Amino acid sequence: MKIVFASTPGQEEKIVELARYFYSDVFPLYFNDEDIQEFEKLEVLHTRPEQFERFSTLGDAFQVITCMQTLISILESGHIPEKYQSMFRRNVQILTDYGICFPFNYSQFSDSKHVHLDYISTYAKPANRLLL
Repeated sequence: MKIVFASTPGQEEKIVELARYFYSDVFPLYFNDEDIQEFEKLEVLHTRPEQFERFSTLGDAFQVITCMQTLISILESGHIPEKYQSMFRRNVQILTDYGICFPFNYSQFSDSKHVHLDYISTYAKPANRLLL
C-alpha cells in the first residue's frame, strides 16, 4: 500500500504566484511588452484546473515550484554562465512534462544582456506608489 499526499491549495497558489512573477519581474528584463503580450496569448506558464491534476501530488507540485524558482534564479542572475545550460534545459523539460508551456531555449536568455534595463514595461511592478 502506498500513501500519496495531494498537493495543497497553497502549493497551487504558489505556482500561480511564480507565473505572475515571471511576467512582472523576469520577462521585462529580456522582452518588450509586445513579446510579453504574445506570451499571454500563447498561455506561457499559465495553469488551468486540469493541469493541476497532472501535478496533483505533493511531490509533483513541489517539483513544479522548484523548477520555476530555479529558472527565476538563473534568469535573474544577469549574466547567465554556460554551466547553467543543462540545468535550464532540465527544468524546462520538467515543466513541459507537467503540461506547463515554457517555449524558450537557453540562448534566448544567454544571448540577451538585459536589453531592457532602461525600458519601462507596463508589466513590471512600479518602483513606488503615489497615494492620492
